[in-house]
Amino acid sequence: MRRRGVTVLLGALLTTLLSIGVLGAPIPYVVLGPGPTVDTLGTSDGKEVIQVTGRATSTSAGQLRMTTVGVQPTVKLRAAIAGWLSDDEAVVPRELVYPPGESQEEVEKRNAEDFQNSQSSAETAALVELGYPVEVVVKEVAADGPAQGVLKAGDVVTTVDGVKVTSATKLVELVRGKPAGTALRIGYTRDGVAGTATVTSREQDGRPRIGLVPDQRQPHPFNLKIDLNNIGGPSAGLMFALGIVDKLEPADLTGGKVVAGTGTIDDEGRVGPIGGIAQKLVGAKKAKADVFLVPADNCAEAVRNPQPDLPLIRVGSLDEALTALETLRAGGQPTLCRPA
Repeated sequence: MRRRGVTVLLGALLTTLLSIGVLGAPIPYVVLGPGPTVDTLGTSDGKEVIQVTGRATSTSAGQLRMTTVGVQPTVKLRAAIAGWLSDDEAVVPRELVYPPGESQEEVEKRNAEDFQNSQSSAETAALVELGYPVEVVVKEVAADGPAQGVLKAGDVVTTVDGVKVTSATKLVELVRGKPAGTALRIGYTRDGVAGTATVTSREQDGRPRIGLVPDQRQPHPFNLKIDLNNIGGPSAGLMFALGIVDKLEPADLTGGKVVAGTGTIDDEGRVGPIGGIAQKLVGAKKAKADVFLVPADNCAEAVRNPQPDLPLIRVGSLDEALTALETLRAGGQPTLCRPA
């Protein structure tokens, strides 16, 4: 009996140790959870997030909070089980966040670059909204390209076939929107004098081109800087753009409310989808948000992961976001995300 009891005890101890080992072993998953939220109208690390010099700024009674997703990159089975059982977290295959062939450092570097690009696009879109249009300038003309002898470096391209050129990306879209060999009517200004010219596109690398390198500038009589560290990815673009408009316009966009949100933004002010909407909604709720701005393409997922008393406002562009906030301030009902 004594020998049998010792055997059972040792067996139980060995099973426990094996279980502990298994539970403590790393697995190829990551845990996503609500990350920090930041008021783009406020400060971070003692510095204003959006800094403006050379022009007076306004102060808002509310907040415009960007939301983030926290990533736990090294996960053990114990943490994964806890994540699977949590309403606030998601457990996903590691390769969805850290693609095969890319190190964690490489992914983080790309996220940092995306974050910088989102700030640049947010500035561009916000300044256009404030009346400072983008000027698309010819940086270089290819020596043997279709535009050679027609356009010159320094020309400002204004239209293509009567359609306004609002960014360098828009110029490329307009040229590629018609087959190679199309005669395009290019509107431009040179030394302040308006003119038009015909340039016939030519196929190069499988795409229609007119043989110039575009650049863009956006003259404005003040300096603008976004200063925020330790955040990655492109999803703060919308909230940065709203923050810039709010600081430079007398009106308080927030109406005294805590407005949280997410969404990429491009130079044209179009709002794009993001990842981790469920975790961002949790973060917004913890930050006591009154409403949440959701990219139109994320509405279905957001509706499946609601937070109590947190209305989900559907936005597809910076203009739509500004209209939604104006409607809220007036006591109206903006367009909400609806179940599919």
